[in-house]
Amino acid sequence: MTAQVSPVTGAVSAYARLVKYRFVLDFLLCLIVGWTALEVSSRLTGDTLLTLLFFALGEIGVLSAVMALDDVTGIEDGSDDANYLGTDQTALRPVKRKPLLTGELTVQQARRFGYLALAWGAAWWALAIAYTPHESLWVIVVTVLLLVLSVQYSWGLKLSYYGLGEAVLLYSASAFVLAPYGLVTGELTTLILVEALLFGFGQLLIAGYSNTNDISGDAAVGRRTVAVLTSPLGNRVFLGALTTANLLVVVVPVLAGLLPWWWLLVLAPFMAVRLLQYGAFLRNGDPLIARGRGITAFRTVVACMIVFNLLHLGLW
Repeated sequence: MTAQVSPVTGAVSAYARLVKYRFVLDFLLCLIVGWTALEVSSRLTGDTLLTLLFFALGEIGVLSAVMALDDVTGIEDGSDDANYLGTDQTALRPVKRKPLLTGELTVQQARRFGYLALAWGAAWWALAIAYTPHESLWVIVVTVLLLVLSVQYSWGLKLSYYGLGEAVLLYSASAFVLAPYGLVTGELTTLILVEALLFGFGQLLIAGYSNTNDISGDAAVGRRTVAVLTSPLGNRVFLGALTTANLLVVVVPVLAGLLPWWWLLVLAPFMAVRLLQYGAFLRNGDPLIARGRGITAFRTVVACMIVFNLLHLGLW
């Protein structure tokens, strides 16, 4: 006998899947990266913790809006139907993660939720900016651009439909590390810039393989990702270039004398996973398996950066 699910539980589950809660949790790791990159003396001060709390509450809202409005666009233009229902389903990408496709939520409900989540996020980030004693102009610009651009990927200006999706994603994911650190310190250090870029490439190299899987559906609705715009060979070259750039972000600061040599030692597990991701994709051509390895690579680089920060700057 199938267990009965209460309406409240069902609604909570549907909205959690609408916002891709695991995706939101992964992005919240940016706060741990930034927090461990702080000087030990400032990590547990009231100003630091309150600023990061304000940013975290806003981040949950902004990310929820991004994912909800992305699904609204996907259902309205038919791309989600083509990419999820129009292909053989696998456990790597179950249709259950799309509650608009399953009928658990309506487009109106998702759109309203997205607008409310965006307003929630904007309010908390405005409070974070107002509260922080470090009112550096660059921090305000980064945070405002993050708020504005992140939801424009597939909603609003729909920048991914004009060939700008990859740039928006790299900026947004990197800014999720830069903004809270900048709000707390007012500074932009080499370490936090490098770690922000690694965070950004981590998300970009998940999306790149997702876009490879979605070529036919995206092309049908006019979404101009690199995977759509190039040939299969061109897309493999692009993914290889991103992989190379990602690894160079790790190596170049050491060669330039900006980070200690043992940074490479700590980041070695990540580099191995990243190379495995691309090498295996070249062999088997399966973008969803590569996407899964991309998630592993992202979580690995976050763990490596946290370990480095704690060793480099001290535990307590």
